[in-house]
Amino acid sequence: MPLYHKLGNFPQKRHTQFEKPNGGLYYEQLFGTEGFHGHSSLLYHVHRPTQIKEITKSYSVEPKIAIGKNIKSLLLKGFELKPEDDFLDSRKAMLVNKDCTIGLAAPRQSLRNYFYKNADADEMIFIHKGKGKLRTMMGNIPFEYGDYLIIPRGMIYQIDFDTSENRLFYVESFAPFYTPKRYKNESGQHLEHSPFCERDFILPTELETHDEKGDFLIKIKKEGMMHEIIYATHPFDVVGWDGYNFPYGFSIHNFEPITGRVHQPPPVHQTFETSTFVVCSFVPRLYDYHPKAIPAPYNHSNIDSDEVLYYVDGDFMSRNNIEQGHITLHPKGIPHGPAPGAMERSIGHTETHELAVMVDTFRPLMVTEEAMGLDDGQYYKSWVE
Repeated sequence: MPLYHKLGNFPQKRHTQFEKPNGGLYYEQLFGTEGFHGHSSLLYHVHRPTQIKEITKSYSVEPKIAIGKNIKSLLLKGFELKPEDDFLDSRKAMLVNKDCTIGLAAPRQSLRNYFYKNADADEMIFIHKGKGKLRTMMGNIPFEYGDYLIIPRGMIYQIDFDTSENRLFYVESFAPFYTPKRYKNESGQHLEHSPFCERDFILPTELETHDEKGDFLIKIKKEGMMHEIIYATHPFDVVGWDGYNFPYGFSIHNFEPITGRVHQPPPVHQTFETSTFVVCSFVPRLYDYHPKAIPAPYNHSNIDSDEVLYYVDGDFMSRNNIEQGHITLHPKGIPHGPAPGAMERSIGHTETHELAVMVDTFRPLMVTEEAMGLDDGQYYKSWVE
């Protein structure tokens, strides 16, 4: 995200000596993305961040594919996913392609027994149910219902839950998350017509600095494998950092909807983008105000993308029998639109209170075995009158 932030202490000039109060030097680390071209931050560690004592275990965590080439619209009953104690064990991939993994999680316990790093993908975690704190080597971020957490790849983190009933919707992206270009000027500042601005971001605070040696387990996900690695020092030993590459939060409740006299297309709801997919936020808003307006969305063809909708809260006007935690997949190749009767039913309504997250991928999605276990089996027929 093109926003400068800093925490703790660091030298005035980068790549220069930064002395510890009791002698010796702090260790500088460049934490960047897209090589040396993308956003980056400079971190200063108490200990060398390179001290690996042992690689104890490596095992596959690749999702098992049930449907590789899919043309069926699906409805997944997300709240039927069984909760599990461990944070990583609870994460289940639902839909995948070469660009991203879309999944659900229902962890009961905080992640405290080990640290986690995704070496392949930036992560977007949407908090549907739960409250707590994301703890990272670059500072901590409180979260609650409706928050997006954006975690850059390579970030070492833990997560504390204040609650035992937690429901998460997540996306792992092999390209960085950014806010949409059309909302920003040449230098990256959000413009006046943007549905959110820099004030809305939840930035990391409360920098933890642990000067500890020992055996610290970090689970690192890379190329479909989970590697269990023992570090010689506590990974949260950063005394200060500054730059543009860091985790942050954003509440869906701070997204200001763009409305018009007639129905607006999905891009007005866009919140994040990558080079391979977009994320949109559907929030409570006034309906179209043309005297002949049809508030329900028009039928549209999925020519270039697969559409995934995660339903969070409210009355989903365009569909029938949709509940919290449901996921619908509308694959490219067949058109979709409102359920029979929804168009007529919407006429005359002046507002909606729906809350949903949409992910549109530019490449088709494969369906996992975990997803098929939540599939209602009938959704693709729901447009038949």
